[in-house]
Amino acid sequence: MNNFVKRTLSGILFVALIVGSILLNPFAFAAVFTLISGLAVFEFHKLTNSKDVCVNLWVCSFGALLLFLSSFLHASGILPAVGYTIYGLYVVIVLISELYRRKTHPLNNWAYFIMGQIFVALPFSLLPFIAYISVSQSIVTSYQSLVLLAVFVTIWVNDTGAYLVGVTLGKHRLFERISPKKSWEGFFGGALVALLSGYVFSLLIPEITLVQWLIFSEIIVVFGTYGDLIESLMKRTVNVKDSGTIIPGHGGILDRFDSMLLAAPVIFIYLSFLFK
Repeated sequence: MNNFVKRTLSGILFVALIVGSILLNPFAFAAVFTLISGLAVFEFHKLTNSKDVCVNLWVCSFGALLLFLSSFLHASGILPAVGYTIYGLYVVIVLISELYRRKTHPLNNWAYFIMGQIFVALPFSLLPFIAYISVSQSIVTSYQSLVLLAVFVTIWVNDTGAYLVGVTLGKHRLFERISPKKSWEGFFGGALVALLSGYVFSLLIPEITLVQWLIFSEIIVVFGTYGDLIESLMKRTVNVKDSGTIIPGHGGILDRFDSMLLAAPVIFIYLSFLFK
């Protein structure tokens, strides 16, 4: 019971933080997600560091902060793309610094540093561009909090639907080698429930048609599931249950954002294709 209460309270606080920061204003969103992106990269490298991989956790996390802030400032129109120049120089400095660290496996350190930036930091850095997407030619590009919120709400709705249907009807394993509890029944149950999320957001943002919203929802279902499976494979590889302990009863930051890591890049491409 104590674990259930702890899990419930921490889950409510987590959702309130995400939803509140997105809806409050763009700077609240930027502040919260800058921190989250840095923590996510920190967790990633804490998991992957080993006797053959030794990257500096803080250096990698600071790179994620730079990338997210550069993206936010550019997407919001506050600053031109100069932030990416600073980030690029930072990456070059990190790569050069490996010459002086005298570690046993410098190639592994380079590879894992780049992987952390691409696999974890980059998806977070695309969120500002989703938030500032121009959904209509008649509307000047502005902060689209509901479009950004739709990404997370759809992920949560899909996860909830998949869990409930999977527990009730799940018999056929989706990917037993990596995630023994996931079932095809749960996957399709979550996909069906996610369509309701698309319908609701089509009423809130009619500039995006119902069909486009339904496709939006199913993109998140498919690639969110793959993101979840990839993180599960990573945890199995390093033999841990959770990526961290920062959220009581729920694990780490990566555990809560694993679906977003693949869903956000594909959603960004999809919206960019719809609204050039």
